[in-house]
Parts: sequence; C-alpha cells; structure tokens
Amino acid sequence: MDGRKIQRSTGTDDKIKAQEFHDRLKAQMWEQNRLGVKARRSWKEAVVRWLEETSEKATHQEDKRKLNWLDTYLGALMLDEITLDVIDTIRSAKLKEAAKATTNRYLALTRSILLRSRDEWEWIDKVPKIRLFKESASRERSLTREQAGRLLDELPEHQRDVVLFALATGLRQSNVLQLEWSQINLEQRHAWIHAWQSKNRRPISIPLNEAAYAVLLRQKGKHLERVFTFQGRPLNTANTRAWRKALKRAGIDNFRWHDLRHTWATWQRQAGTPTHELQRLGGWRTGAMVERYAHLAPEHLAEAASRLNSVLLGYDSATVA
Repeated sequence: MDGRKIQRSTGTDDKIKAQEFHDRLKAQMWEQNRLGVKARRSWKEAVVRWLEETSEKATHQEDKRKLNWLDTYLGALMLDEITLDVIDTIRSAKLKEAAKATTNRYLALTRSILLRSRDEWEWIDKVPKIRLFKESASRERSLTREQAGRLLDELPEHQRDVVLFALATGLRQSNVLQLEWSQINLEQRHAWIHAWQSKNRRPISIPLNEAAYAVLLRQKGKHLERVFTFQGRPLNTANTRAWRKALKRAGIDNFRWHDLRHTWATWQRQAGTPTHELQRLGGWRTGAMVERYAHLAPEHLAEAASRLNSVLLGYDSATVA
C-alpha cells in the first residue's frame, strides 16, 4: 500500500480488535488513494479553517464566542455525523437560554460552516437542511431619558462611562470596547472607526459631543492603547453580570446592549436630526435602515405639510361659506 506503514495506536491490548482496526484503517486509506473517496474531516478542523478564512469579519470575536458554545454539541463529531437530530439538539438547548432570534444566529453560523465545507472545501457531499425560525420585523427598543439615568446610576464606574459613550455616539458594542487612542483626536474633538472595523466596511467619522469628550478625558492615561479598561486591562465584553444586575435594579426589562444604539438614534431623531445626517453619524449603508426612526420626529413632516396651507385655505373658506 504505497510503502506507508500504519503506526496509529489502537488504545487496546486486544489483538483481535487491533487487527480489525488495522484492516479498517487500511481499507479507508485504500479507498482514499485508489477510489478518490474523501478523507473524513472533523467539525473542529472546519472551525479552525473557518476562523482563519473569516478573520477580517467585523463579527469575528462574536463568531468565536458562538463556536465555543457550539463545541459542547459538535466538538467531538466528524462533519458527516452532523445530522438533523444533532441540529435539533442544538436548537432545543439554545432555546432554553435565549430567544428565537439569538438561536437563529447560532444555527446560521453552523449552516454557513457546513455549506462552506461542502461547496468550497469539498470536505463533505451533503449538508442537513437547517431551517431558521421566522423572525418578526426589526426590533426597536430604546430607553427614556429617565430610564437611562436610572441605569447609569446603577452601573459600576467603568461600565457607566462605556454606556454613556455609547449613548453619546451610537457606536456598536465592538467599536466602543475596541476603541484605541490612535483613533482619537482630542484637540479636534474627533474620533473614527476604520473601514475594517465597521460592520458595513466603511469608515465612520465621529464628532465628539460634550458627553463623549468628557468620558474620554476621564479615561486618558489609564492605558497606552485601549480607551476602556478595568483594573488596567482592556474591556472585552459588556454583557456582564454587573450589566444585567444593573438593568434589574433599574427596573428595565427586555433590553440588550445593542439597544443603546437604538436609544441614541431615537434621541437623535427626537432632537430633530434629519435622516441623511443620522445615516452618516450611525454608519448605516442605506437610508432605509434609518427610516424606521422617521416616525419619532413628526414635527418635521408637520412643517412640510403646512406648506400647502396658503394654497388650500382658500378652498376651505369657500366650502364653509
């Protein structure tokens, strides 16, 4: 068999089992070499390759967190052992601790890796059909100013400044936590997110208002590179036990960290910021993403509607007469 020796340990002293293992492995190698049968690949191999090929994704760290959770259910399996029953187990387990939308993110990541294993790497021939839950329209949850004040009062100091900066800038969690001093010009009161850090792969310019500027001044000198730290170490997550306890003490239910961005956008619209400006400030690729906040500033539409007053009032008077 092309001169190669099989030296893999069987893990047993049973000579009969050892011979069976030897013969089975020999047959597998013959099939691979002579018949072109694919070598079996594991889920762990697929995960390693996936992370290497997607290292530039804005959600790379989030993918790693999801994959750590999925490892409990998939880590010991070969790719061809991942069946619909396995997927159903994952779905049920995640639903016990998270909503359907969150469960969908885990299922979608699993599906993406399996599809790439089939279509690009050619490691497997088929993939189980993974169905996602139907999700409702985009979720919009924001805080009132009173609720935001209560939350900030309940947070520990280092987290309070992180949340306040998010409310002042509208930046996503990863952009806030990974912000570096090299991205900030305090003299010009300006910060920026590089294109490779942005979800939409476009740079974001951030004019620093008074609240954001004050937060940065309080962080200055705490770390050479990163802006937000705790006890000298950069912050890597915001969804902590302290965050969840602060929400509970503040009497705020059904609120995620990302909803701080919705809160910022809501407050901007209520303050009169027009759609095109809000789009640029928030780094949205299209205006359609911003239109969901349009109803929050009806006074601008009322002003536009009133422009016909001079035209139509004459008809109204004639009708009354």
